[in-house]
Amino acid sequence: MSYHSFVKKNPTGENRAEADLTREAWGMLAALVYPPRFLDIARKLKLTPATLGALARLEQPRTMGEIAELLRCDPSNVTGIVDALEERGLGRRRPSERDRRVKVIELTAKGEKMRGRVMVELSEPPAWLVGLSERDRKALHGVLRRAHEQAAERTG
Repeated sequence: MSYHSFVKKNPTGENRAEADLTREAWGMLAALVYPPRFLDIARKLKLTPATLGALARLEQPRTMGEIAELLRCDPSNVTGIVDALEERGLGRRRPSERDRRVKVIELTAKGEKMRGRVMVELSEPPAWLVGLSERDRKALHGVLRRAHEQAAERTG
């Protein structure tokens, strides 16, 4: 394969080398953030990853459908997640005030305490990030800020 065919533009306008670089960067970022860090925190707190995710998003009572949307999972999976929250005494179902057919999930006092621990753990930067030089942390921060801004513009 010639260099010119290798750098042929793909539908997104990137050449293959740029696309490969982008895929590699995404793979490295994803491997650093999820699942290792997320799984480590879940294991430390004796939670399943799904329960950890639900707790992180239950800063206010939410419907089962909202939880499914926030966790990006099928609504049928939320039943098991909420069952696990209830079994551990972390959450409870109650009928919605607007539509009694809809169930709202709210945290118990024990659940609020566990959510606080979850949020502290999730906010702590992992060792690999802390180990970067200040210059590298600033550079990474700038790149990620621009990426978030671009993503916000696209979903905006």
